[in-house]
Amino acid sequence: MAKAAIAFPEPKTVVIRSSNGWTALNLRELWVYRELVYFMTWRDLKVRYKQTALGVSWAVIQPFLNMVVFSIFFGGLAHIQADNGIPYPIFSFVALLPWTLFTNALNNASRSLVSHQNMITKIYFPKLVLPLASVLSGLVDFLIAFVVLIGIALYYNLTRQAHITITTALWTLIPFLLMALMTALGIALWLSALYVQYRDVGYILPFLSSILQFISPVVYSTTMIPAKWQMIYALNPMAGVINGFRWAILGTPTGPDTRLIISAVVALVILVSGMIYFRRMERTFADTI
Repeated sequence: MAKAAIAFPEPKTVVIRSSNGWTALNLRELWVYRELVYFMTWRDLKVRYKQTALGVSWAVIQPFLNMVVFSIFFGGLAHIQADNGIPYPIFSFVALLPWTLFTNALNNASRSLVSHQNMITKIYFPKLVLPLASVLSGLVDFLIAFVVLIGIALYYNLTRQAHITITTALWTLIPFLLMALMTALGIALWLSALYVQYRDVGYILPFLSSILQFISPVVYSTTMIPAKWQMIYALNPMAGVINGFRWAILGTPTGPDTRLIISAVVALVILVSGMIYFRRMERTFADTI
């Protein structure tokens, strides 16, 4: 009696190719690891103020002291005028809100990979979580400082030193805030990936922050920039963010226009290019760090 032949399925060939284009970013993976993003954000907040005597008060002290120094040296000694006759202290404090968020996010996120090298070498997770969490944790400080801004405005109104009226365009702070976060995250992705290979980035960060502060309208108004340089000046995304904050809160004349579009496009380019470079270098982090 002949035995029945056993039919085996045809072997399948699996071809593994490196992902290209938008698929290489794999942004869906961030959603899968969203709980890790939340945990790392909360951890950054706890570590930042752990064993500090003043705790979260530093979120207020830093921009407030900067405002005092700027008011004395730039508003008082240099006689830099604010737009629309706005008192210089509140004019500078409004600019310090997004600027402090940007610089803290930039410095913390750029160091995030090196600071968590034990996690990177032992656990698999999308490394983009680390700089993203460092950027998002700065939102808490921003909200606390924004409450202080309201208090400063009330002080000027109650003492009748000036009449500060918050404009109805306050809701537009959301896109300006997102633009600041995009810029900080985009630059941080470039620098954090470079920091893994070159520790020189740690020395460059303070210098870079100082340079960016002086080419951004933190202590002065954009109206002081000559008209022929306005479009080139708009290539700095933080110029558009700070102008947007002042316009939305104080009603200054530097509102949305072509310059803001240029700043927004540059911020988007920085973010997308930073994500592409970060993802390309991500496979070497564990070996290099």
